Amino acid sequence: MNSAKRLASLASLASLMAALVLTPVVNVEAAEPSTTLATPESFGNISDEAARSAALFTEAGKVLTSPRCVNCHPAGDRPLQGETHRLHQPPVERGSDGFGAVSMRCATCHQGGNFDPAGMPGHPHWHLAPREMAWQDKTLGEICTQIKDPARNGGRSLAQILTHIATDSLVGWAWAPGAGREPAPGTQKELGALIEAWVKTGAVCPR
Repeated sequence: MNSAKRLASLASLASLMAALVLTPVVNVEAAEPSTTLATPESFGNISDEAARSAALFTEAGKVLTSPRCVNCHPAGDRPLQGETHRLHQPPVERGSDGFGAVSMRCATCHQGGNFDPAGMPGHPHWHLAPREMAWQDKTLGEICTQIKDPARNGGRSLAQILTHIATDSLVGWAWAPGAGREPAPGTQKELGALIEAWVKTGAVCPR
């Protein structure tokens, strides 16, 4: 490489490093829930129990259909990103266990917690939901029916579904997704209360 090309290369590298240094970092603490969730008690005026049950799940659906949930429940083998459900970049695959292909495991980039300087989300068990649990492009009624089906929900009973939704820390990540991402509506505790009330009223799915 001659001197002119070497100087041009060094100048280009210096510009790239300057751009990286000057890139602003969004403070994760500034993120606020995009919406709230209604309480189970607020549906008490619906006298028909089946209708009340469906209404409770519809409210819970604000979370289930949010990008924080759908992006990890894709219809294909690639996770989704952002508020518009764009395909994951760089290209990765779910792999046989949902934790990525052998050559590109999820944990290669996604560590035990969010790394906001790089905009990288993280959790100790970061992975995709199984293919049979895909929610992308489904109606809320279809998601509800799927959640109730042990063949498509990981063999869980309704009681186990409630425990998973209300207490699982990976589910909880949806309310602390890191810089630049909208958290899921409400809180995990509020979602758990809605699902508990839905189960107690017969776990009726909305149409």
